Amino acid sequence: MRDPGRTTFPAVASDPDPTLELSSLRGVTRTLDDWSTMFHLCLVILPDRPEASRWVPVARRIFRTFGDADCRTAFCVTGPRAIAERILGDATSDSLVFVDPGRALVKSLGLERLPAFVHLRQDTSLVVAAEGWDPREWQRVAREVGKVLAWTVPEVAGAGDPAPTPGWPAEIPR
Repeated sequence: MRDPGRTTFPAVASDPDPTLELSSLRGVTRTLDDWSTMFHLCLVILPDRPEASRWVPVARRIFRTFGDADCRTAFCVTGPRAIAERILGDATSDSLVFVDPGRALVKSLGLERLPAFVHLRQDTSLVVAAEGWDPREWQRVAREVGKVLAWTVPEVAGAGDPAPTPGWPAEIPR
């Protein structure tokens, strides 16, 4: 039974295609498998909407804690470079950023709502994901990352964060 106080949908995410090509903001394109060869991937996936910038401080809190762990933290924006730069602002200078304008990664993961917080193992298999913005669910993902990596767990929620929301559909509107 769904808790009426919850604002996210049950995660239906799945293992992505490891051969999927993913491009960084700097123009480097590699397969997902190549990006995760050395480290797990902890991704905050944002929609290509101006409102997505409200989750940049949340992601930065997460990245500050996991940045020295055995994972690669990164933003992924479902738009082209110019939109990613607009949404992320100065976060582009200190974070790995992927662009997913065709939403191939989002589709491969089976995500239905954005923003999302996703943890992938080195073999690209999905560990855990949270869709939409529910601080409790994102904290659950952070705890799982900390457990898997034997690392400190960040406090995901902070003052001034957006109100819980199911987010936006991950599908490109037709």
